[in-house]
Amino acid sequence: MCGICGYVRFKAHTTGYDEQVVKDMNEQLWHRGPDSQCVHQFDNVALGFSRLSIIGLNNGMQPIFNEDESIVLLCNGEIFNYIELREMLRGKGHQFRTASDVEVIIHLYEEQGMDFLNELNGQFAFALYDKKQKTLYCARDQMGILPFFYTIQQDTFIFGSEIKAILKHPLVVASIDLTGLDQVFTFPGLISPRTMFKDIYSLENGHYLKVDHDGFITKKQYWDLIFPEIETGVQEKPAAYYIDQLESLFENAIRLRLRADVPYGLYLSGGLDSSMIAMKVHQLDPTVSKHVFSIDFVDSGLSETLYQQLVAKEMRASINRKTFFFEDISERLPKAVYHAECPVRESYNTASLSLSSAVRNKNIKVILSGEGADELFAGYIGYRFDKIRAMTGQHQEITATEAAWREKVWGDPHFFYENNFEMLCEQKRKIYSPDIAAVYDDINCLNHFVIDKSRIANRDTLNKRAYIDYKLRLVDHLVSDHGDRMAMANSVEVRYPFLDKDFVTFAATVPPTLKLNELEEKYILKKMGSRFTPKTIVEREKFGFTAPGSPYLLKRNIEYINDTLSSSRIKQQGIFNPQQIEELKALYATDGFTINAPFENDVLMTVLTFGILLEQYFN
Repeated sequence: MCGICGYVRFKAHTTGYDEQVVKDMNEQLWHRGPDSQCVHQFDNVALGFSRLSIIGLNNGMQPIFNEDESIVLLCNGEIFNYIELREMLRGKGHQFRTASDVEVIIHLYEEQGMDFLNELNGQFAFALYDKKQKTLYCARDQMGILPFFYTIQQDTFIFGSEIKAILKHPLVVASIDLTGLDQVFTFPGLISPRTMFKDIYSLENGHYLKVDHDGFITKKQYWDLIFPEIETGVQEKPAAYYIDQLESLFENAIRLRLRADVPYGLYLSGGLDSSMIAMKVHQLDPTVSKHVFSIDFVDSGLSETLYQQLVAKEMRASINRKTFFFEDISERLPKAVYHAECPVRESYNTASLSLSSAVRNKNIKVILSGEGADELFAGYIGYRFDKIRAMTGQHQEITATEAAWREKVWGDPHFFYENNFEMLCEQKRKIYSPDIAAVYDDINCLNHFVIDKSRIANRDTLNKRAYIDYKLRLVDHLVSDHGDRMAMANSVEVRYPFLDKDFVTFAATVPPTLKLNELEEKYILKKMGSRFTPKTIVEREKFGFTAPGSPYLLKRNIEYINDTLSSSRIKQQGIFNPQQIEELKALYATDGFTINAPFENDVLMTVLTFGILLEQYFN
């Protein structure tokens, strides 16, 4: 993966700062591409590229052009099925200038226009400029693994792999998006297209933009995860059919993600998902020595060392183990916020940052990781709660106001997702300053777009929750601020076999009863994994790790944390109610106080990391 940035002007200008502007933007992305950087300008277009060399090491520098240089491409990411696409395109007469995987994008565009996107199996965010049409196309991959941010200022379209690059353009001024902040308090994280920066947008997964020469911008969805509607009389196939298909697709997903001209590594937590990937990689490539990376915690109650060692022994690999001390949280938290470009609800990003640093220290650029399986195969406890309610017929009594909120957000007054909205809205009104609380209805994220309700209408409850988890938890949090940003902070590319486009599409068709069998989560995935994964791993109880939060940090009496949460600083910022924050601090610092995550929100962690974000980007 790499970093891309640039801008397109809709009208002619004569200014002298253009080249320096795009250089300044590009410099902000050095961590995404430390191997080489360049800028390219023509007409009203300026492009910047920071390269992390993984495929086509000797001649894969960008921008990349077509045969007559009328089409220009910047792409962050990988096209895993590029070998097959390249062969097909050569058969149609196309000539390739590089060994880069992403060059296939240019020639597919020549053949099909933007209708080619679903032929790509990969993780990508690209900007393609057609000189003949004077049109810019920008696209983000199906699962949103790679980021793409943009803004329109005056007569200029400005884009970047990270917001920090966009902020270097002189037309852009950082301003807080309070609805974005409210999303972080309400859901797992931000929801595209919203960011923490007013008028700076995140392109949604499975979407592309068309930016015409006159500045007219259109956005189109080309892919989404579609779960089947509830039907009667449909004959389900035997479980063996789904197991066979899933294993075949899983194997192909891993084969594709092992394509690289540099060594790869594996994240191994000791849980089912990462262990399945590790064992399948060993099965496919048993002779190659594997680079396995695991994180361990000094608290023995959180350590998964025994399970990590079990899998490593089975695959005859040695573990590169990173011991994470809780003191590391406070030391790494500012850097984690800087790269996430948003507040966070918990501190686990600091552990991810530490692990990717260990990977980079071993000169490994590519890592395979297990995100996605929980969302696709009912791995979270919420799925079991739904099932218990359905089995017992017992539903929590709610007020008419709460039912109205759920109907508005989910299209279903009975569906519960993480929070009682009525109670949460009252809590947030108290947390915000009087000035913000007075206009709370305007910034309340529940009054703005959350999700396309048509995607969850007339769906099984399990699939309804799966779609919401996919959009709100996976795409914009787990593979974004938690995944891509924490890995690329240390110049490491993460690849996710469970998020392979074909695997995901088929997984959506698996009957809910094979995902959650009685109350056993990931039932069909365990059946598939039992063919090649140690029995102890398959049968172990799901281990839910919760990193120490703000109560732990408050008790450590750390100067910058005390300053960030001080009454004077809170009052000066004008976002939160100083009295309410002081009361929360006193409560959180009480001996024996704990937050029952994930069922309770660590409010002060969000307040703290928002304060850190303000210092980094808004001062």
